Amino acid sequence: MSEADRTYLQENQPEGVPPLELTGERTLPDVPEENYWYRRHVAVYEWIAERCTGLRVVDLACGEGYGSHLLAQRAAEVIGVDANPEAYEHARARYRRSNLSFRRELVEQFDQQVDVVVFLQTIEHIAEPGRLLDRIAETAGIAYISTPNRLTLAPPGAEKSDNPWHLREYDQGEYRELLAPHFQRVDLLGVFHARKLRAHELAIRLGWDRIHPALRITKPFYERFIPAIRTSDFRLRAGDLDRALDFLAICRV
Repeated sequence: MSEADRTYLQENQPEGVPPLELTGERTLPDVPEENYWYRRHVAVYEWIAERCTGLRVVDLACGEGYGSHLLAQRAAEVIGVDANPEAYEHARARYRRSNLSFRRELVEQFDQQVDVVVFLQTIEHIAEPGRLLDRIAETAGIAYISTPNRLTLAPPGAEKSDNPWHLREYDQGEYRELLAPHFQRVDLLGVFHARKLRAHELAIRLGWDRIHPALRITKPFYERFIPAIRTSDFRLRAGDLDRALDFLAICRV
């Protein structure tokens, strides 16, 4: 079996919790090969959770449910919403807290008033984002909405990456233009590499990608390096957004 044909399932799930398959549509915990993307998402959820203490929160397109669970550690109430039946059944079986619930429905159908909307790494999947953004603005006073930066995800000059789930990807100017008509104020932060991922970036600039294949250590190195990545290896900050991995928009009504 080639690497491209390999099936990745979540490992070591609690009894009675069906593991999810990694398809590329959403990131998952408990898949060692996916740890980079999972930690990149968690870094943003953790930043948002610190600002949700005591608030009512909806996590739209919550996927596997790990982010909703993390938000519920601080928020007064969290509702995770996802239309995928497998993700919904997994989330409600695995993540149980008195202040956490999950709903299986389209994100466009959620109409309950809350304090905060969290909508991460999904706007690029939406065919009519303007209509959804209008609904989000009617739902809460503040929304946290993230998307990957096309300039660092896609090949130079390409309209989008090869991710088949993405309908459109944005640079920072395009992302501001998308969001601005729907909110009174939009502030952008970027997600950047830090610590060992920053060191890895610098090593690549110095020729690491030529060295590890020549030494035939690519597979053993990355089999150790990727599972060792932590959320502290990412940082959210303003400035130099063209180089950001993802954009996090803080949108106020």
